[in-house]
Amino acid sequence: MTPASPSLGSEQSPSSPRTEVPVSSNPLAPAWLRVPVEPNALDASVWSRTAGRDDSGEIVIGGVSARDLASRHGTPLYVVDEADARGRAAEAVESFRREFGRIGTTVSVYYAAKAFLSVEVARWVSAAGMRIDICTGGEFAVARAAGVEAARMGFHGNNKSLGEIDRTVGEGIGVIVLDNADEVARVADAADRHGVVQAVRLRVNSGVHASTHEYLATAREDQKFGVPLADAAGVVAAVRDRSSLRFLGLHSHIGSQIFGSDGFAEAASRLLAVHADLLRDGDVPELNLGGGFGIAYTSADDSRPIAELAAALADIVDEECRRLGIPVPVMAVEPGRSIIGPSGTTLYEVGTIKDVLVTSDDGASQAVRRYVSVDGGMSDNARTALYGADYSVSIANRASSADPVLVRVAGKHCESGDLVVLADYLPGDVAPGDLVGVPATGAYCWSLASNYNHVGRPPVVAVVDGQSRVIVRGETEADLLARDAGLS
Repeated sequence: MTPASPSLGSEQSPSSPRTEVPVSSNPLAPAWLRVPVEPNALDASVWSRTAGRDDSGEIVIGGVSARDLASRHGTPLYVVDEADARGRAAEAVESFRREFGRIGTTVSVYYAAKAFLSVEVARWVSAAGMRIDICTGGEFAVARAAGVEAARMGFHGNNKSLGEIDRTVGEGIGVIVLDNADEVARVADAADRHGVVQAVRLRVNSGVHASTHEYLATAREDQKFGVPLADAAGVVAAVRDRSSLRFLGLHSHIGSQIFGSDGFAEAASRLLAVHADLLRDGDVPELNLGGGFGIAYTSADDSRPIAELAAALADIVDEECRRLGIPVPVMAVEPGRSIIGPSGTTLYEVGTIKDVLVTSDDGASQAVRRYVSVDGGMSDNARTALYGADYSVSIANRASSADPVLVRVAGKHCESGDLVVLADYLPGDVAPGDLVGVPATGAYCWSLASNYNHVGRPPVVAVVDGQSRVIVRGETEADLLARDAGLS
């Protein structure tokens, strides 16, 4: 069916649904969570840009209604707002080019494929002018199938196989990011076999403790990625000793879901000091500051526009290079979550509702938490169980005038930690059969999806201009059984 036009308009921002002061909030609610003044409103900072409600109150994304999507494709369902994703990719490229051009240099903007990659998404980001950052042979295969030239890719990873190195070098990979000293010889040997000079960067562990979840902080001392800054000169010397390798520069990635620029400022300062030392013995044309830019998952998250981040990073690099008295290098950055994360929404169908009376730890009070169980869970969104990640939720198939109640959205899997949304408010009349939408699920949901409890991974559909199309086919029981060799 063709839905009514969203009352907000496809390019207008939904109003913010929360007040600064709770209105009789549930004591079980986290301190940051506010009771919505208008439960039917969609927070513009969290939902994709074309999301809104039509005249009947139903959520519409890309001109397609939630009920139409569920009817055509089933639930759970990953929905990607194509115009939003393409727009964010183009904005990232334009912003970084403009801001680094302002300080007299150029920049390569890589899309971090680990966030979410499909053939269509690879085409979208490539069309916007992005290169692609891959970290496995599988991601390389998908990007190549999309028609992306190997020369426009960078290859990350702390344990690249010999086969992956040989294959990517043989196909002309643009740059390989060396993660450890062992890879110097491995990449050089592959380049010798193929008769090429392979460009490489060296990933260094800056020691910057970015403010993020422990599992997402990738520049702390005690973890698997990169070499310590103190060891960089020795590894670079080994690279320069191999005629089949060309050293481009240092690479840093301080973590993921990072708000603000303070961590990047400290990392840039530390990297550029080593960069300046390396210039004494040879060319160091580039510097890669990685990605990890945070997005809003809830109304409490204060994410910064990509243009603002680009300007801040350019200023940081310019100031540090002036202080050191060195030329500004060619720059590279690697946004992923900030491109595809806000573009995604997951639709679920509500199955059961359960009110649980919870007693406070001191036994002094009691309150009710409502468990809303849906037809997906940790198999399609592992982030909540893995990181304790917070998400938002809204009824998608209708509007409601019922008073809001505190809910916890749970999945269908055999784990008590199988939770999708730890805490949010839904209208008190939420009922079995309702559709609910969880926004900001474009990154690290499909990528981390599993077949736990033999549940097939959901399809991914792109929505744009009132049309939906499958860009990743969902798995059926037949697909699961087809891999079971016991049936042969």
